Amino acid sequence: MPPAAHRHGADLLRELKSSSTKWLKQETGRSNFAWQSGYGAFSVSHSDVGTVRNYIQRQEEHHRTKTFQEEYRQFLERYEVEFDEEYVWD
Repeated sequence: MPPAAHRHGADLLRELKSSSTKWLKQETGRSNFAWQSGYGAFSVSHSDVGTVRNYIQRQEEHHRTKTFQEEYRQFLERYEVEFDEEYVWD
């Protein structure tokens, strides 16, 4: 990934975290909400946008049978992303 793309991605995530935290605290009263310190970002090809959109739309449904941690771990393993459990979860 080009350095400029990474920088823009980091800026985008920082703004997303800030805005969504403010919204969540105001709308739900969850004053103790906080994001974990890190994040993961993955790109998808244009031809897979529909599949990703469908996945997001059905996320609540499939998280009834599999936790986010289980799903994320499987994702990392499937795409051979090296990770250390100690640093993945805050």
